[in-house]
Amino acid sequence: MLGVIKAIWDDAGSLLEHVLEHVKQLRHQPNVAHLSHEELRMLAEQHGVKTVYGNLVFSTNVRNRSAALTVYIGSPKVMDYDDLTEKQKEIVRKAPETIERVHRYLMRAPLVCVEKVMGDNDEFTPKCTMYLSVQRKDCIRLAYMLDILLFDKDKWRDNGSPELYLIYVPEWQEKDRQILVFPEIGVTYVLGSDYFGEAKKGFLRMAMWFAKQRGMLGLHAGAKLVKARGRGGKLRRYSMLLFGLSATGKTTHTCHNHGLNPELGEGIEIVQDDVVFLRMDGSALGTENGFFLKTDIDPINQPLIWEAATKKNAVFENVMVDYKGAVDFLDDTLTGNGRGVFPRSDLDPAYISPSVNLPPLSELDGMIIIFITRRNTVVPIISKLTVEQAAAFFMLGESIETAAGDPTRVGESVRVVGTNPFIVGDPAEEGIWFYNFLKANKDRVQCYLLNTGGVGEIVVKNGYKVFVKQKVTRVEIRETAAIIRGIVRGTIEWTDEPYFGTQVPKYVEDVDVSRFDLKRYYTEEQIEQYVRQLKLERAHYLLDRHRRFLQALKLDERVAKFIGLDLVGVEAVKATPLAAAR
Repeated sequence: MLGVIKAIWDDAGSLLEHVLEHVKQLRHQPNVAHLSHEELRMLAEQHGVKTVYGNLVFSTNVRNRSAALTVYIGSPKVMDYDDLTEKQKEIVRKAPETIERVHRYLMRAPLVCVEKVMGDNDEFTPKCTMYLSVQRKDCIRLAYMLDILLFDKDKWRDNGSPELYLIYVPEWQEKDRQILVFPEIGVTYVLGSDYFGEAKKGFLRMAMWFAKQRGMLGLHAGAKLVKARGRGGKLRRYSMLLFGLSATGKTTHTCHNHGLNPELGEGIEIVQDDVVFLRMDGSALGTENGFFLKTDIDPINQPLIWEAATKKNAVFENVMVDYKGAVDFLDDTLTGNGRGVFPRSDLDPAYISPSVNLPPLSELDGMIIIFITRRNTVVPIISKLTVEQAAAFFMLGESIETAAGDPTRVGESVRVVGTNPFIVGDPAEEGIWFYNFLKANKDRVQCYLLNTGGVGEIVVKNGYKVFVKQKVTRVEIRETAAIIRGIVRGTIEWTDEPYFGTQVPKYVEDVDVSRFDLKRYYTEEQIEQYVRQLKLERAHYLLDRHRRFLQALKLDERVAKFIGLDLVGVEAVKATPLAAAR
């Protein structure tokens, strides 16, 4: 099989040329319909359930991204054979044959074309064209949802931005379900999935690749502007980036006002909830005109999202609706991954930024970067990080598996560089870019690790079964909001943390920090055991997978303590890996 993969590498140029040529010919085919927003909604309404709010809910066959069935095809810059599973290798091996079958099918199937633009700026606005098979009539909702999420094509600028194409065939045979990504030509084929996340992330993945070629860094992060008045009485304005894997609270806290006081001139401006393109001057280009939310929301903890989600423009997948049209966003009977989209304009105008872009640092008092994790044992609820610690955590992208993901792995560590599952190419390049950004702006950027899980949990595993021996003491959303409020106001009092080399609060206004004192839940021996396990995981993960990044990092005592190199020895970074030795 390696010979077949190598043949595809060697012949990538002609294969990609063939794919792009065929895709570009689709626009004027007689089986392709070009529909307006009103026509898309009218057709979608015929297949959805209308709720008491007047918005639409659909049921899908596939309810998560098909990450294990996704492959990148092209040059070795984007295609890493060593990282492929056996199933992915099979998909790559059959790719030329699959492509021919897809092309024949696209000449006969009924297609709908949606033409949109990503971003609203003068420098980087990729054209995004989706060709969707509507052989299954209910799948017209995918076109309608994309139409809500991205900008109208009149936002396109003639600035040399790429043209991106996504071919969507939901009815492809389930046994052959796959996502073929051709990053270097901006084409993705989604075959056999009807989950909208494949369209959204498909375009963002390709755009992030092209943004990287232009010297930007695509971030899977929420973005906002925050104004807060500190102890000295001065009103300061910060940009804020919030990183986080699924189910950590990224969108929740991006769309939260943190209890700031408008009477003091304080407030927030929501910019983006998912992906931005960061530049070295601290500015960032936004991508979307809508929000893609996980639907486990309630009006108390997420009032801004709730208000937008209960307007008629919202569209949902796999959310519980009863026979009267009443919506229960917290009922996960159908899936733990209910999703929806709504237009950005449906957020309260008092909290929405007029621009989807972040200004450069020169126009602000600084930037606050918050990495959100969700852990339940010994990670502090908030940690202040050094530049090196922040860069290292970017590479760790750490959280834990939840019941909504894999119930058999609950509590186990999950690590994704930049909390971004959509990186194309060498992740170390992105980590080094981010580290250089932090170093270049170290006097203007603050970095924090926010734990939205809690502390104190003890679980016991017996085979595939997980038993909770001691429940986690959870940090509440109001407490997290108070922590972020304290950060932007500069009112938190910090002290050195003994286990990870960070700083943690000894005082946060409106939060009883003693509630999260590890000694209330564990013996000293238990604390050391949990800390040691986590730090060794971090060290081995970085040494095994991202040694090149570690070699670029200034390894002082604090970062060594944070990532576990104090346990395995800093000299391990310079040692030759076994793989290289072979």
